[in-house]
Amino acid sequence: MRKTLFITGASSGIGAATARAAVSAGWQVSLLARSTDRLQALAQELGPAALALTGDVTQQASVELAVHRTVQHFDAIHAVFANAGRGAAQPGVQTGDPADWRGLIDLNILGVLLTAHATLPELRKTRGTLVLTGSAAGRRHIQGSVYGATKWFVHGLAGNLAEEMRTWGGRCGVVAPGMVDTPFFDDGAPGKLQAADVAAAVLHMIDAPARAAVREIYLMPQD
Repeated sequence: MRKTLFITGASSGIGAATARAAVSAGWQVSLLARSTDRLQALAQELGPAALALTGDVTQQASVELAVHRTVQHFDAIHAVFANAGRGAAQPGVQTGDPADWRGLIDLNILGVLLTAHATLPELRKTRGTLVLTGSAAGRRHIQGSVYGATKWFVHGLAGNLAEEMRTWGGRCGVVAPGMVDTPFFDDGAPGKLQAADVAAAVLHMIDAPARAAVREIYLMPQD
């Protein structure tokens, strides 16, 4: 039986690369994002192993519907990659935009919580694995970085969820990359990590033997 991986922020960058890697490794993938056109193109590329679901992870009903449709289509969820997130429009606290922070916090924090809340009942059935996208910015202090502070939350949540999930045989980990050459950066980041590098880390976490809980993978560009 093929296992199913539920991915948020799946339409591009790390999410799309993880979907490709997972299908190549024999997984089925449920792809959730707001970009219908890019999702459908990715699902068409991946074939019948992929299910495209348009939705917004900051809306509880939207996430719950996506989980329901995934289970209807694939019967179960064995792993989840809570990957949806974004950066701040302007750096710093004094110079930042409080209205932008609301959207940032909704996506980077509330979106992760809602994804976990909706998928944990299904992961409990399969003793599955939940992976959160953290960041090198969530492991160190960066001058005035509100984005980095949201990733500190993600890292803390991952540890707390790991303790919660281990009581019923589940696992939770965080993948923490440094700069990755994705659309996250307006001009890209050539010479840095590639999305496929992060995808490989996620696959390592979800494919690890049941006796091993990989709680964090910290990736940095060699250059």
